[in-house]
Amino acid sequence: MSRLATLFASKQKNILNVYCTAGFPQLNSTIDMIEALTENGVDIIELGMPYSDPLADGPVIQQSGNIALANGMTIAVLFDQLKALRQVSNVPLILMGYMNPVLQYGFEKFCKDAAAVGVDGLILPDLPEYEFETEYGAIIQKNGLDFVFLVTPETSEERVRKLDTLSTGFLYAVSSSATTGQDKDFNAVETYLQRLHAMNLKNPVLVGFGIKDRSTFQSACKHANGAIIGTAFIQALDGANDLKATVKQFLGTVQ
Repeated sequence: MSRLATLFASKQKNILNVYCTAGFPQLNSTIDMIEALTENGVDIIELGMPYSDPLADGPVIQQSGNIALANGMTIAVLFDQLKALRQVSNVPLILMGYMNPVLQYGFEKFCKDAAAVGVDGLILPDLPEYEFETEYGAIIQKNGLDFVFLVTPETSEERVRKLDTLSTGFLYAVSSSATTGQDKDFNAVETYLQRLHAMNLKNPVLVGFGIKDRSTFQSACKHANGAIIGTAFIQALDGANDLKATVKQFLGTVQ
């Protein structure tokens, strides 16, 4: 079983997935960050690969990506850092990013190198369903990686079911058709998550965009298997002098 499958087999509720940007706040923060998140009970780590034009990201995550790029983060640097990944953590790790830099690196090489360092899955929001089915999905599968598609409140039931069929690991339920980091009306989000829950999907559902504290985490988890926190965590890291203490303090406000 994959690490994600093992996780969801043993824990069905209140899964906490935390997003951080590789190379932020410092170029060499990545492994320390993974270690700190692991020590503080995070269930999944979503590691963002910084890109100059991140379509789904709000200003906070965009800025963290800009800082990481200025620090010198690249996919090659990241894979070199992640050679130490499984020495410090056995938590499932997903790489989140965009197709342009992955294609420049070489898609097959990217998947092979990701698998070699212990990466478990990918989120590439701008990889279209058709291209996934006809070209890239087979490469991802060959390298033993899970792939997570995103759905929104506007996604039709037919398309949700199709993307659920194509996804492995989990399905990422975006809480609204907006960028990350914006406050959400969780009553509306709850209705949407109830609709997804009623569909009896194949994959566990994690909800993201707008989760920032214990209250929003619990609201999101009411009708989903778990939630993803990104922007609020990145904000907490900004200007932090003691990375491990900051991670511990922030996660104490969520769990």
